[in-house]
Amino acid sequence: MMSEQEAKSASPIRSSTEERRFLAGPQQRLEDLWRAFRIFLEMIRGFRTYHFVGPCVTVFGSARTPEDHPHYDTGRRLGKALVESGFAVMTGGGPGIMEAANRGAQEGGGPSVGCTIRLPFEKAHNGYLDLWTDFRYFFARKVMLVKYSYAFVALPGGFGTLDEIFETLTLIQTGKIEPFPLVLMGRDYWQPILDFASGPMVEAGTISAQDAERLFVTDEVDEAVRYIHQEVEARFGHRLKAKGPKPRWFLGERSSVAAAPKAKDSASDSGRP
Repeated sequence: MMSEQEAKSASPIRSSTEERRFLAGPQQRLEDLWRAFRIFLEMIRGFRTYHFVGPCVTVFGSARTPEDHPHYDTGRRLGKALVESGFAVMTGGGPGIMEAANRGAQEGGGPSVGCTIRLPFEKAHNGYLDLWTDFRYFFARKVMLVKYSYAFVALPGGFGTLDEIFETLTLIQTGKIEPFPLVLMGRDYWQPILDFASGPMVEAGTISAQDAERLFVTDEVDEAVRYIHQEVEARFGHRLKAKGPKPRWFLGERSSVAAAPKAKDSASDSGRP
């Protein structure tokens, strides 16, 4: 007999009736209007939740990675190193690699932030979040994962991770967002995709050689964090030195996440203030 995990993998995933109906074509006008209003409120809730988080690095990766897997350990060490370097860590808030990065972030002093999605086969969020918001719609969640980050790191993952990587790459390629650093961790895992991008895709002219070089690949946490520092400081350092937004008491705002530890002032830390 199949295990519970195998059964989940083999059977179709059932999303909620409302979301399935939303994506099933035209609905009654008032129904579409009400749903658009709900999406608006979900976006506003996300904006208000993450407004004071500070410069983030978003970590992507599989929700199915168990705690005793080497990739989980890498994610945990990455989360810790990022917050100790002055960044907040943002993830999708779920289990696996996301949990590992959030766990490491808390161990490093936080902030540890999540953008969780309501799914029938996962718990709402992992237990290592200082701040999170639950999202009903994937596209609203992905906006938040991109909007507040200065860099992105992807550890081995499945369809969802690939979607996040290539959507971020597309936004960079088309100039919709700044050329933020995008790091892939796990060279052996990602090499077939890298070979396909630099080979058949470039040869067919569907992307440029420059597009194929937008990804930085490493197996080492220290190298990933060092690269992020170098790129962020060189391109966006002036933004990080500027004063961030302050909470307004009359709007009921407050800074609900402790500030990340200040980066060390040493040559080895790539000059980050």
